[in-house]
Amino acid sequence: MRFRRLCLSHPSFFGGARISFLQFRHCLNCRSLSGSLNLQKPIIGISGGQIGMAASGSFITFAKGWIRIAILLIITSSAFGQAARVFSLAQASTQAPSNAPLTLTLQDAMQRAKANNPQFQAALTELGLAQQDRVQGRAALLPSVNYNMEYLYTQGNGAHSDAPIFIANNAVHEYVAQGDVHQVLSPGTVAEYRRSGAALAVAKAKSEIAARGLLVTVVEAYYAHVVAQRKYATAQLAASEAQRFLEISQKLEKGGEVAHSDVIKAQIQYNQQQRDLQEAQLEMNKSRLQLAVLLFPNFNENFAVVDDLRLPAPLPTFEEVQAAASKQNPDLRAAVATLQEANQAVVVARSGLLPSISVDYFYGMDASRFATRSDGLSNLGNSASVTLQLPIWAWGANRSKVRQADLRRQQARVELSFAQRQLVANLRSFYNELQAARSELELLSQSAEMAAESLRLTTLRYQAGEATVLEVVDAQSASG
Repeated sequence: MRFRRLCLSHPSFFGGARISFLQFRHCLNCRSLSGSLNLQKPIIGISGGQIGMAASGSFITFAKGWIRIAILLIITSSAFGQAARVFSLAQASTQAPSNAPLTLTLQDAMQRAKANNPQFQAALTELGLAQQDRVQGRAALLPSVNYNMEYLYTQGNGAHSDAPIFIANNAVHEYVAQGDVHQVLSPGTVAEYRRSGAALAVAKAKSEIAARGLLVTVVEAYYAHVVAQRKYATAQLAASEAQRFLEISQKLEKGGEVAHSDVIKAQIQYNQQQRDLQEAQLEMNKSRLQLAVLLFPNFNENFAVVDDLRLPAPLPTFEEVQAAASKQNPDLRAAVATLQEANQAVVVARSGLLPSISVDYFYGMDASRFATRSDGLSNLGNSASVTLQLPIWAWGANRSKVRQADLRRQQARVELSFAQRQLVANLRSFYNELQAARSELELLSQSAEMAAESLRLTTLRYQAGEATVLEVVDAQSASG
């Protein structure tokens, strides 16, 4: 086997491929690395079954050099692959969309709660059903139009080819194709239509009750979360003040200005503030969960609420509130509409004891052949019928229905009277609670400002040696 000298720049191996991320130059006969990696040309040429190598070197030298190159290529390629993977992960993380929290106002919360609350949706469903009952009651007052087609076959009597064996039938083959205009005249249909109108008013009032109840629930949950956030912020501030006071007491102890008991008291107060901070965080997370259940169809905690809790508008007088409640209270409207519905239900039940009239008008054909004309005569014609139905005996069922309807009406009267009394009592109670809450809110706001200022001044006095540690602890408790 004949050897010849080659360096890494020989162009007869790897098909002239280029590796340009490093530069490398290695001569197999000198066993040295010079410069940086530059594998721009192939390493070894194989042609005609010969392997080129330096004439003065040996095959072992060639093999060692080749092993070094292979190891270096494996290391650099793995490093390059790892770098590429790291780059791809970094690029993917930079291109990922930001999952910013959804910011909600009180109006946004109400819209979402209406779409997801099952009780409110049930009230809307009842309202939709009542609307359809109203449509059906109105349709019962109007005439209906139907088209009837019928074929009758009767065995012949044997004497005549077209004479049926039954005298009630007209022919062996009888074809009926007629349009029918049908109308029922009964006091029960009118009363049923009026009852459906009262039921619709009840459903509207109950849907408004559900909407207002949902509003109360959402407002309570919304501002409970706002207040919990404020409490958490206050707890954070109190914890930072307790930590600051602990550091101050430790510095004063090192300077010999206070006793070690002050540091112990400050440490106890700091631990208490840390517990209060954890409790405030727990309460904030709990209020967030309760609000998330009301607002989202799928459980989602990635949202933020707008803190718009300010002092409310001036209160109207009680007489103005009472006048508005007597006109716009949905509970009272629902009770009144329920009584009206019960009155119409009594009329519907009593109509079962009264006669009813039904009118039918027919136009079409009733012939032995299915054709508009036969034997030169027209098969088309019209007819009318009037039916009077008198209820005579039903084993007391109709009178029982009347008694049931009357019992429901008596119950509706009792509920209306109770709703009126309850409205007056609740109105007075809610108005007094609102007045007390408004005055307490103003006092609490002033107390919070004064407590913060008292804590600041007491801490300064303690640093100056004019206040005791107990005064600082009391100021911290008042501000927390």
